[in-house]
Amino acid sequence: MCPQRLLLEHVTSRWGVLVLIELLEGPLRFSALRRAVNRQGGRSVSEKMLTQTLQTLCRDGLVHRDARPVIPPRVDYSLTGLGREAAVQVSALARWTEDRMADVDAARQAYDAARQP
Repeated sequence: MCPQRLLLEHVTSRWGVLVLIELLEGPLRFSALRRAVNRQGGRSVSEKMLTQTLQTLCRDGLVHRDARPVIPPRVDYSLTGLGREAAVQVSALARWTEDRMADVDAARQAYDAARQP
């Protein structure tokens, strides 16, 4: 698999998109990020899946993990410069889907009606 395609899969995955969009608002702790993603996603992201998504986005250089050595431990997640660029792009695409959903629904209905015997 080419590296660009793999990166595109990470950025546009179900949870990757939502994580990037939520972090556009600013740094979040894991639990706050999970709650925010769950409000937006319609389905609940598991701790394991959110952890994997964050690790992938950190490895790709899009998200920064800031672990502070305090008691109790505090970990914040934020966008890097590269991550902010990606988040702006996926956020625009998400807004476009919201704005154009009625047109897509109409096109789907027309397509389905034309295929009916």
